[in-house]
Amino acid sequence: MIKSGEPFSIVQENPPIPGCTISGKLMENVTCFSLAAGTDISAESYPIRILQYNLGGSTRLEFRTSEEGAADVCAGEIILKPAGADIGVRAAQDSVYLEIALGKDSKMNEIIKAGEVFSLKELVPFQEGKIVNMDIASNETMKFVIMAFDEGTGLSEHAAPGDAIVFALDGEAVIGYEGREYPLKAGQQFRFARGGLHSVKANGRFKMALLLVLK
Repeated sequence: MIKSGEPFSIVQENPPIPGCTISGKLMENVTCFSLAAGTDISAESYPIRILQYNLGGSTRLEFRTSEEGAADVCAGEIILKPAGADIGVRAAQDSVYLEIALGKDSKMNEIIKAGEVFSLKELVPFQEGKIVNMDIASNETMKFVIMAFDEGTGLSEHAAPGDAIVFALDGEAVIGYEGREYPLKAGQQFRFARGGLHSVKANGRFKMALLLVLK
């Protein structure tokens, strides 16, 4: 489990090893994969849907179904893997990505279509003087949300009901956590422990994703 209370980079902390693929549990139902350039994971199918969020590098998903095809997923992009489909992954370059397993009861935003690639930060717009929220996926044990903060907006201090990771997608912000402030910029992450008092204040316009794990 990653430590809370300091900005960090999942990409930097999970460097690929030449010629190898690496996987490890990051949080409940969240696995981190590091693939060296030229490596691959053979086609597999799962009975549940999976969100693949690419943090760095580029991967190609090969859908080996009755409608065979492929999708390139680059850094900052996300794709929904459908349940039951045989899907293989190849790394065009050193790549680090997360797989978020979704239970059968998970609710998905209708914008997200299985097999389509989306730029995560482009899914939500800025709005003057406001914070725009979009739920990507949720169930009883997790929630994945994107937020766009206009300059000067923020979230006042509050406690999370579970472990959470903030993914800074665009711009910069100041994270308040347990009485201290931490600058956070695009490409970095920050973890809040369950019950940890925290706040977010945009430094200019700022976008982030929030992965909240309740169990």
